Amino acid sequence: MPAISTNIAANSAVRYLNINSNQETSSLSKLSSGSRITSASDDAAGLAISTRISSDITTLQQAATNAAQATSILQTADGGASNISDILARMKSLASESASGTTVGTSRTYIQSEFSQLISEISSIATGTRYSGQSLLDGTSTFSAGVSVLVGSSATDTIDIKLSDLTASTLGVSSLDVSTQSGATAALTTLDTAIDTVSKARADIGAQESRFNFSADSISTQTQNLQSANSAIKDVDIASEQAKLSSAQVKTQAAVSAEAAANQIPQYLLKLLG
Repeated sequence: MPAISTNIAANSAVRYLNINSNQETSSLSKLSSGSRITSASDDAAGLAISTRISSDITTLQQAATNAAQATSILQTADGGASNISDILARMKSLASESASGTTVGTSRTYIQSEFSQLISEISSIATGTRYSGQSLLDGTSTFSAGVSVLVGSSATDTIDIKLSDLTASTLGVSSLDVSTQSGATAALTTLDTAIDTVSKARADIGAQESRFNFSADSISTQTQNLQSANSAIKDVDIASEQAKLSSAQVKTQAAVSAEAAANQIPQYLLKLLG
């Protein structure tokens, strides 16, 4: 027999109304966010794993930026080194001309004038080849001593950048004099050494740039794999969650109707007893 003082049917309807209403709220939150984990209670272990993966993804994205910046630095340095190499080639040509016995009169004076200008230009390029305010090829930047660039999610995932000093004095050409045949002949050997030094420096730059390019490809692959793994853990199954939402909405409506009907029972019984 139904109780008048305690409406068990209404209480039961309210309980199910709350359950279904909470399910609606949860489903709507997941569908709107695109994530099946909107709070730790949804999946504590999954949330912990997803948080760690998200952290690794963020670190890798920064590593990709680091690698791109390093590549830009190396390309800038190589451009300057290439110009210096071209100048040295021209200087060798001038020295060869001056060393020839067929060069007479004031010709060597004119050759020396251009030669001296080219010496100054080498140091100007070495100092003027800059990245973010730092000269790359004059031995004054941190890159001359070597710097480590982070290219992964671990502190040990690094590649070093080290750039050579390519100023005229370091190359040994700052005091060359080709105004005499003997001086020009001696300069040829020094210039060959300087050209070899710049060629080696460019080879080192190229090798470093190649490492960063391969690293960038690896970072991209790792990032994509982690994003896929994180998606599998975190992303909501839209079809499944939509079905849960629809079911909860139907049940909520039914619970509302049931509660309304249950609330009429005491009044109906009172009328019968009256």
